[in-house]
Amino acid sequence: MNLLRDLPAARADEIVDSLVAAPGVRIERIVSHGQASPDGFWYDQDEGEFVVVLAGAARVRFADEETARALAPGDTVDIAAHRRHRVEWTDPARATVWLAVFYREGGE
Repeated sequence: MNLLRDLPAARADEIVDSLVAAPGVRIERIVSHGQASPDGFWYDQDEGEFVVVLAGAARVRFADEETARALAPGDTVDIAAHRRHRVEWTDPARATVWLAVFYREGGE
């Protein structure tokens, strides 16, 4: 599989492909076409999430930071479990491709 080839066409929701699932870890390819978190919504996950932007552009906001972080290809973010965050923006003109690794802290 090539993570950047044969990308799905834009639609209302993000497209999530599960690549690997094993005890304590899950790896997904997420393709966004202009999607963002709903107003007032914050993710508060039980697991950590390491994210790399492979293509496109996005802005991620953390509840404990004043401004959103701009992400471009190659940028990474490691989000600790229960660190409140949201996707403020993804590029509506081209696909934003994320590789997300969800993990249980401590390898549990």
